[in-house]
Amino acid sequence: MHLLHLAVSTIPNVILLAVATSAIAAQAAEPEAAEPSSSWGLGVGAISSQQPYTGIDRDNKAIPLIYFENEYLRVFGPNAEVKLSQLEIGDTQQIDFSLMGQYDFSGYDADDARVFDGMSDRKSGFWAGAKVEWHTGLVDVRAEWLSDLSGNSKGQRFNVGLERTWRLDDHITLTPHVTAMWQDKKYVDYYFGVRDSEARIDRAAYDGKSALNTEFGVRGNYMFDKHHSLFLDIKATSLASEIKDSPLVDSSTENSALFGYLYRF
Repeated sequence: MHLLHLAVSTIPNVILLAVATSAIAAQAAEPEAAEPSSSWGLGVGAISSQQPYTGIDRDNKAIPLIYFENEYLRVFGPNAEVKLSQLEIGDTQQIDFSLMGQYDFSGYDADDARVFDGMSDRKSGFWAGAKVEWHTGLVDVRAEWLSDLSGNSKGQRFNVGLERTWRLDDHITLTPHVTAMWQDKKYVDYYFGVRDSEARIDRAAYDGKSALNTEFGVRGNYMFDKHHSLFLDIKATSLASEIKDSPLVDSSTENSALFGYLYRF
């Protein structure tokens, strides 16, 4: 854990919807063509998420989806990637390097649950960083570093994940995945900490510490034809003790489900 913290703290700051949607965009991408081309689409999604805060209701919302991809850029929903380079290793392996941006929906308003009475709001924010993907032919390995550019939490996150896609037929793909997600002290303290000025008899002050969570999930994609597709992304996160020990939290997990339709022009 100390080594991971040291590695992340030495990464220089660079420019950046998991869960959670740039991976779904990759599933929707066309096969590589002989000539570079652009593709784009429009759709709608419904996302349902449950945060671990005491007494907070499940959040359900509909979101519009915009998809665009060419040789240099990929945009899908709240996620964007700038493709930097590719490294071919033999005939079956490839490493992709990219910068990424992401709008993160974490946070809460003081009136979202009674446990937040008298507390300041915790805001969502825009995150940016870098991503490396190693496609081995057997499993895909992904590493991401993100920093809070909005300055709300001033935090950093570092994720390492494994996934593999199975094509069941000409229409259906399934991708199970597992991810270790490290969040630094500033991130945990902002979203799960209780400041001295916010403490009361039934809510002690709490200083957050860096945490390592584990996420499990599966994505599915159904292509009716080259224009119409449905996708589903379900995931659950097992929370570290540094988050579970917060006086704001009464659950050891959080979860979300995203279901949507995309029309590609």
